[in-house]
Amino acid sequence: MIQKLFTSPIHLIKKVGEHVKEEVDKEMYDLEHIQKKLIQLQMMYELEEISEEHYEEQEEELLIRYEIAKKREMEQWESMTKRK
Repeated sequence: MIQKLFTSPIHLIKKVGEHVKEEVDKEMYDLEHIQKKLIQLQMMYELEEISEEHYEEQEEELLIRYEIAKKREMEQWESMTKRK
C-alpha cells in the first residue's frame, strides 16, 4: 500500500511524458502535417507575406523533417512486413 502511494505519481508522470512525446512526434514528423505546412508556406511567400529568405529557411527545415518522416515510415513498414 505504501509502495503504491509513492510509485503512482511516478507512473503518472511517465504516462504524461510518453503522451507528450507522441504528440511532439506527431507534430514534427507527421507527413500530412508537414505537407500542409509546406503549402501554407508557399502561399505566404506568393502573397508576399514573408521574405524569400524566411521562406527558404522554413522550407529547408520542413523538407528535412519530411525526409526524416519518410525514413521513419519506411522503417515502420519494413518492420511490419518482416514480422509476417
